[in-house]
Amino acid sequence: MLYSIALAEFAVCWVVWWYPFLFRAPHVQKRPSVAVIGATRIGLLLEAAAFFVAFSFREPSAPAYARVIPAMLLLPIAPVMAFASVRHLGRQFRIHAGLYQDHELVCTGPYSIVRHPIYSSLMAMLVCTQLLLTRWPWIAVSLAVYIAGTEIRVRTEDRLLGGRFGESFADYRRRVPAYIPFVR
Repeated sequence: MLYSIALAEFAVCWVVWWYPFLFRAPHVQKRPSVAVIGATRIGLLLEAAAFFVAFSFREPSAPAYARVIPAMLLLPIAPVMAFASVRHLGRQFRIHAGLYQDHELVCTGPYSIVRHPIYSSLMAMLVCTQLLLTRWPWIAVSLAVYIAGTEIRVRTEDRLLGGRFGESFADYRRRVPAYIPFVR
């Protein structure tokens, strides 16, 4: 019964997680910008591969409560973080790593907890997927692939932001972890 409730929560949280990216983020912007598309696409491909592994190598039966309960507690945090991230990022939102000519450094809301909260929220959704669906040996594979893709994206974005905002970004980077809270 608890597992059925967890799966329902899981489905709802996935729909809610996607909502701000599909319907709230400004996708078409006619402002001068620079973008690093290649590295972003490689990172996205690796992140997608991590989810493919997590969804493909399924547990044959319902996992133990020790996996279900943490997933149920973590699930609602991810969409809340996604909504807050898109809202605080505002006009700076982009799919590919890049900067607009009038780009601003966002350090408020979830960006005061981690520099890349969208990746944090996606990682939370991955961990919940793994806890609810994935066989143990494949969890490590999936997580490693996700981290590899995210590191590519984070380093690309940090290089761009560092080049544009100099010492203020360096200070922000020293104070705020990349995408895992409390982990430097």
